[in-house]
Amino acid sequence: MIIERPAAERGSVDLGWLQSRHTFSFGHYHDPAWMGFGPLRVVNDDIVAPGGGFAPHRHANMEIISVVLDGALAHKDSSGNAGVIRAGDVQWMSAGHGIEHSEYNDSAAQPVHFLQLWIQPDRLNAEPAYRQRHFDPDARRARWAVLASPDGDEDSLTIRQQAWLRASRLHADDGVTTTLDPARRYWLHVATGEVQLGERVLQAGDALGFVDETGVIDVQGVGGISDMLLFDLPA
Repeated sequence: MIIERPAAERGSVDLGWLQSRHTFSFGHYHDPAWMGFGPLRVVNDDIVAPGGGFAPHRHANMEIISVVLDGALAHKDSSGNAGVIRAGDVQWMSAGHGIEHSEYNDSAAQPVHFLQLWIQPDRLNAEPAYRQRHFDPDARRARWAVLASPDGDEDSLTIRQQAWLRASRLHADDGVTTTLDPARRYWLHVATGEVQLGERVLQAGDALGFVDETGVIDVQGVGGISDMLLFDLPA
């Protein structure tokens, strides 16, 4: 089964300082048909205006991953972690038994565009944890590079779930393939640009879910530069 999630059908939030699109139910956006995809619970596409940000708030028992697409995001949390996440950086925060954190645009002049991803962990009430690292987007051109995994594969961020987050960048006429395991489920999210998968043309914000699927999916770049995320999840 292939599940289609067009960008235009996502939830929408406009707070002035925040423009956000929600792939799954989040906050004031609630759709019982879109509560998540396996342990993948949140894919939020956020643009925060200069000077804007999320005031300190608390989470528990969630793997929270932030992927900065453009700009810079300042982070601070109750475990003493603080830093700035820039384009190409990926941040992992395991909320564990509970952590308070804030995120603000680090620029007074430019917006910050990032994806906020939540994955339910495979254990409850662990100690909170935090890590960030830079992944050169050009190093994943026409290949799937691992950003997060349960075992730190390819020097990726180690998360508390049997899930892999991979990313690829395609220029026009580039291609990348993935072999599907029917015992797993997959979520493909186009972060920027435009790609083609078979007869489907996917633009930024579009996504496809794969459940009980076998074979190889072949994604081709259409024009310009396109960035994609692929979630490999337990069924």
